[in-house]
Amino acid sequence: MKRCKITILKTTLDEELAREYGAPGLGPCPMMRRGQVFYADYAKPEGFCDEAWKAVYQYVFALAHGAGKFYFGDWIDREGVAVCSCNDGLRPVIMKIERTDEEAEIDYEPVR
Repeated sequence: MKRCKITILKTTLDEELAREYGAPGLGPCPMMRRGQVFYADYAKPEGFCDEAWKAVYQYVFALAHGAGKFYFGDWIDREGVAVCSCNDGLRPVIMKIERTDEEAEIDYEPVR
């Protein structure tokens, strides 16, 4: 199993939807910043948004276990890469997930 690198590509705000549904003063996600890098394998990286992790963990898991191109190669043209977003409909964060060559290591004692 390999580690995956998660890079924050963009933080966005749908101003039209935010005006209609958002709380006053709503802006782009305050937890993530463009250019941030996280590494993941078995678990959510420290400091990574819980909701964003729920949206992307299946891609991290698949890539870490050797997935190549997703959806028959008609989505992303690079093997071992996924570009996806968190599930915040007003201010989604866009992330690139890449499989690295680094082996994953369990850094905790599993509960039995």
